[in-house]
Amino acid sequence: MPALMALRNRSGGEKPLVGAKVVGCTHITAQTAVLMETLSALGAQCRWAACNIYSTQNAVAAALAEGGFSVFAWKGESEDDFWWCIDRCVSLEAWQPNMILDDGGDLTHWIFKKYPNMFKMIKGIVEESVTGVHRLYQLSKAGRLCVPAMNVNDSITKQKFDNLYCCRESILDGLKRSTDVMFGGKQVVVCGYGEVGKGCSAALKAMGSVVYVTEVDPICALQACMDGFRLVKLNEVIRQVDLVITCTGNKNVVAREYLDRMKNGCIVCNMGHSNTEIDVVSLRTPELTWEKVRSQVDHVIWPDGKRIILLAEGRLLNLSCSTVHPFVLSITATTQALALIEIYNAPEGRYKQDVYLLPKKMDEFVASLHLPTFDAHLTELTDEQGKYLGLSKTGPFKPNYYRWGNSHTHTLTSAFAYSHAYNTHIHTKIRNEHKQ
Repeated sequence: MPALMALRNRSGGEKPLVGAKVVGCTHITAQTAVLMETLSALGAQCRWAACNIYSTQNAVAAALAEGGFSVFAWKGESEDDFWWCIDRCVSLEAWQPNMILDDGGDLTHWIFKKYPNMFKMIKGIVEESVTGVHRLYQLSKAGRLCVPAMNVNDSITKQKFDNLYCCRESILDGLKRSTDVMFGGKQVVVCGYGEVGKGCSAALKAMGSVVYVTEVDPICALQACMDGFRLVKLNEVIRQVDLVITCTGNKNVVAREYLDRMKNGCIVCNMGHSNTEIDVVSLRTPELTWEKVRSQVDHVIWPDGKRIILLAEGRLLNLSCSTVHPFVLSITATTQALALIEIYNAPEGRYKQDVYLLPKKMDEFVASLHLPTFDAHLTELTDEQGKYLGLSKTGPFKPNYYRWGNSHTHTLTSAFAYSHAYNTHIHTKIRNEHKQ
C-alpha cells in the first residue's frame, strides 16, 4: 500500500482529519485495515461495517478490534446480521459520525431510513461503487440529497485501476481458487463491457477462452467489437457457454429463464453489483437441490440431474473467492482518503448538496504517489511547452472534458434529464427509420 504510507508520511504531522468521525461500510480486508489506520494517523475516529457478507477477512477484523477500532463484521453474515452490523456503527448516542465512506450505498440508505436527523452532523459522503453513486445521483435529481457527496467510483484512478486492471487479474484468481478449471478453449459470456467487463474479457481471452460479450450501450458494444469480441444477446449463447460472468451493476441480468437453459456444469459468477445481477432468489425453490462443494462453491441441481456451479451465491467473486491485489487497492484507498480530507476541510459553500468528482489534481496526485514503485520518471514540461498547451507545469494535465474511460463530470448532473430524453428521441427515430 505504497501511496497510503506516503500519505501518512506527508500529512501525518498536519492531522488533516482531526475531529472527523468516519463511519465506513466497505470490504473488511487487510487493505481496508491500512486505510483505517491511515485515517486514524491523520486524526480521524473510525467505526466500520462490511459491505459484503462474504468478503470479510476474519483475522483482519479481529486484529482491528484488538487495536482499538470499532469493527462489526465477520465472514458469512446473514442478511439480518448485515443490517445489525451497520446499525451498530451509527446507533451509539455517544458517537455521532460526521463523514460517511460507503461502498454500495447501504450505509447511506440505512441512515436515510433510520436516522435522518444524523445528516445535520454529517459534512459529506464518499461513495466508491457504481450502484451507490447511481443512488446518490437519484437523490440529487430528486432534491433529497442533503449533504455533499464525492463520487470516487468515476475518478480515473478508481475507474481504470481498480475496475479494469484489478479485475483483469482477480477474475482469474477467484475462478482458479474456487473451481480449479482450465479455461483454454472454454466458451465464456461476459455481461457488460464497462471497465470491469473489459478487464474480465481481456484476462479470459489471454487464457485462450472464446469470449462473447453482451451490452446495452452502443459505444461500449462497439469497443467490444473493436477489441475482437463477439457481441451477442444472452439468449443466443446461453445453452452453449461454459461460464457466465455478470459485470453490469444492474439487476436480474441472469434471470431464472437463463439459469434453466444453461448447460450441465456451467459456472455462474458475478463481478458487478453485490447481489442482484444473478437471480439467486429464484433458485431457492423446493424442486432444486443445493449441494455445497466447498466454501463459496455450490452446485444447484435440477430435477433431471443438470447442475450449475454457482460461486459466492452470486456475490462478488473476487472479494469472496480470492484476495485482491494490494497495489491496486492502495490506489482506491488513497483516493478515498483524499476525498474524505477534501470534503471535511472544504470551506463552507465550496460543495453544495450535490454529487462531485474528485478534483483532477487529486487524481493526478494519487497516480504520482504510485509511480516510484515502478522506478518511473515523469517528463516535465518546459515553460514554452506549458505555455503552448495552456497548462501549468504541475498540472492538471488534461481538461475536464478529456476521457480516459467511462467517467462523468459534475457538470453532466444537471443536464442528465435533458440528454436522456434527447437520446431516447434519437434512438426511437433511428429504430423507426430502420423499420421503414
